[in-house]
Amino acid sequence: MISKLHYITQQQPGFTHAMAAEAACRAGVDWLQLRVKGQPDAVWKDQALQTKAICRHYGCTFILNDNAALAAEVDADGVHLGQQDMPPVEARALLGPNKIIGGTANTFADIERLAAQGVDYIGLGPFRFTRTKQNLSPILGLEGYTALLRQCREAGILIPIIAIGGIEVSDLPQLLSTGVHGVAVSSAIAQATDRSDAVANFHHHISLNPAPSYETTTNS
Repeated sequence: MISKLHYITQQQPGFTHAMAAEAACRAGVDWLQLRVKGQPDAVWKDQALQTKAICRHYGCTFILNDNAALAAEVDADGVHLGQQDMPPVEARALLGPNKIIGGTANTFADIERLAAQGVDYIGLGPFRFTRTKQNLSPILGLEGYTALLRQCREAGILIPIIAIGGIEVSDLPQLLSTGVHGVAVSSAIAQATDRSDAVANFHHHISLNPAPSYETTTNS
């Protein structure tokens, strides 16, 4: 089952990624992606092992960003691959059939490519400008999601689509109405005054605005 709320760690002053993961899990997230950038391999592995232990303690799905080899080494629940990372088919051969593989998309061509390579979910974005990610792809906005999800339905692509990029709770009614399965957020939780309240608000509004019935989950 692919969660409807994905939390992505980010670098924050005074916080390691593992500390951010602990705070998010304690606040109620059930799906966490560890997003480490620009760090030595040893640091990346150490943060991955710490974060995995935290996620296991809280019963949270643990996804590692970019690095399928490290995901296999630390026995993460899965990996999320950017467009410049290992192709999903190679990651599947490395990780096996029971691990979760997600991929990043910005266009319908990206979605078709990822669907053909058997990903379990697709992170589609960005919804709006965000400082969390460098080298940002063209912003989609509500119109972009509406058009792309329509194309998915017409092509029979039913892989869960996760919207990402500067998303706030107030965006959920219109965003979920496009047909996306769920949303991925970082700052909206990490920088919230009360993280537990922020997570609860996301879960509440997602439950009030379920994705249309044509959405499906994977069999992984």
